[in-house]
Amino acid sequence: DQFCSDPAAFKAVALPFTPDQIVYCTSHPLFVRIPATGLHAPGATGSLIKSYLRALAIYRAKHGADPYVICVQGVGLVATGDSAREAGIIADVFHDAMKIAHASGKSGGPRPMSAQARQFIESWGVEKYRRSLSTGAGAPTVGCRTAVVTGGAQGFGEGIVRSLYDDGYNVVIADLNVERGAALAAELGDTGGRAAPNGITFVETNVADEQSVSNLLTETVLTYGGCDLFISNAGVLRAGGLEEIDSNSFDFMTNVNYKGYFICAKYASAVMKRQNEHAPHLHSDIIQINSKSGLEGSNKNFTYAGGKFGGIGLTQSFALELMPHRIKVNSICPGNFLDGPLWSDPKRGLFVQYLKTGKVPGARSIQDVRRAYESKVPAGRGCTVQDVMRAIYYVIEQEYETGQAVPVTGGQVMLK
Repeated sequence: DQFCSDPAAFKAVALPFTPDQIVYCTSHPLFVRIPATGLHAPGATGSLIKSYLRALAIYRAKHGADPYVICVQGVGLVATGDSAREAGIIADVFHDAMKIAHASGKSGGPRPMSAQARQFIESWGVEKYRRSLSTGAGAPTVGCRTAVVTGGAQGFGEGIVRSLYDDGYNVVIADLNVERGAALAAELGDTGGRAAPNGITFVETNVADEQSVSNLLTETVLTYGGCDLFISNAGVLRAGGLEEIDSNSFDFMTNVNYKGYFICAKYASAVMKRQNEHAPHLHSDIIQINSKSGLEGSNKNFTYAGGKFGGIGLTQSFALELMPHRIKVNSICPGNFLDGPLWSDPKRGLFVQYLKTGKVPGARSIQDVRRAYESKVPAGRGCTVQDVMRAIYYVIEQEYETGQAVPVTGGQVMLK
């Protein structure tokens, strides 16, 4: 507060005292004046924002970059970085500089580094490299793209998480299953003491709850500085015909499979739009893991199929709205992941459900059900994580397509 009270007081910390201050905070913090009417007058917030934007424009024109440290008159210090970790380090270093300035008042006043010394440190590549190692800048935030995977603790989601992490993405695992999600993050993050070039994080998330999804995106931005890829994979399935499915089951599946996708796209796109304002040359991606049941009806599985059909409608509509912000929105429609827990769980898996509901005529065992489903696929097998990942990377790497529902079904469902 002492050095943010007015421009005269700010001069004591306007220039660096140490090489570390230059490396982490740059040589020049920014001072922002509050409106003449004060901070509590009507319209003061808007006036303060205008004052900041004017000061920022002048700063950029003079220094050719954005400030890392901002002193707002009468308010205090703001440190900015690509992640919460980096911003915290910058704030700590500048607080040390303030302590130096305060202590110097008793011994002749502050004496910052000379212009020649500042220029040497500013242009020395070794110091820039040291900063990147200490703050993580250029490693888990700048050098890597960041992906969020809902339903990422098991099944297709777990496979997607593992693949993205292996390929260098920062990955946020979003799931309600705390035990499995935390264990997966711990497993992937255990590098045996070696520095990992990318990060892995678990955030407990209910995709059908707006506050939970909002928290997910907040944690992602604080940890990794942004979100480049959002994979809406979380889904639930309870098979049954009109006589078996009640309204509570219908609402449960619809809230997760359909409403949940809307909520995730809403909050993910808000972050991606802000990123696009500052990096208009980059694309971001929202990808829904849909299903072949989103491309054709599914007998005694109408609630799931209906939600997936609706999801493709959301994808096409979101794509039209978001492409001006260079956000691509696509759906991937996998065939049956027969080896995943959705199908193979011995108590609640679809093999068990379909056997009990008689969905496969004449089936007497789980193996009968499996063979019946494999026989429907021209490729003769179920879908795998690798099949899905190839489709995911296709829609990420191309820049010309959006609003598509990409089948990955081994020929079982073909586009018409």
